[in-house]
Amino acid sequence: MKLGFISDTHGSYEYVVQTLEILKGSKQICHLGDVLYHGPRNDLPETYNPKKLAELLKNRTDIVYVRGNCDSDVDETVTGQDISNKSKIVEFDNYLFYLVHGYEETEDERIKEAIKFGCQVVVSGHTHVKVLKEQDGIIVLNPGSITIPKDGTRSFAVYENEFIELWDIERQSMIKRLKIRNNSNII
Repeated sequence: MKLGFISDTHGSYEYVVQTLEILKGSKQICHLGDVLYHGPRNDLPETYNPKKLAELLKNRTDIVYVRGNCDSDVDETVTGQDISNKSKIVEFDNYLFYLVHGYEETEDERIKEAIKFGCQVVVSGHTHVKVLKEQDGIIVLNPGSITIPKDGTRSFAVYENEFIELWDIERQSMIKRLKIRNNSNII
């Protein structure tokens, strides 16, 4: 079973469709915030079409969301999705994933929250920079941005069979792979 991770789509219909096609077959997809609006600090994405993206997302039941700093009540209204929670815990394949957009706390604070809830993985977005590493016994994942990467590569992540992988969308190739340790955090 696969679990996909995307973040910072910022209203890009075409890039979301492309990434969802690649993630086809995932049991669930976790969206880490900044769904429709491009934000005042970002250029308008070249494939910006938030109205069309909202219509696409309305029909998806396999995506869970956390609220990003560019998300608003109207995003929830037009997508018909629950984008109100700033953090969520997702259980998948006997692992707990702590999801948060990541603009209100430090990485260390996110790791402490993950440990507090018994999670093995903390997943955030916001920076548009991909990260996959282990710190303090916790896997730290940021899938980057599929729309406006700040590190030059549009990317997403996927979990499957105890491994988390970062993927380059353009090359459709794996960037990095890390195994989740089966540790005592499992509830």
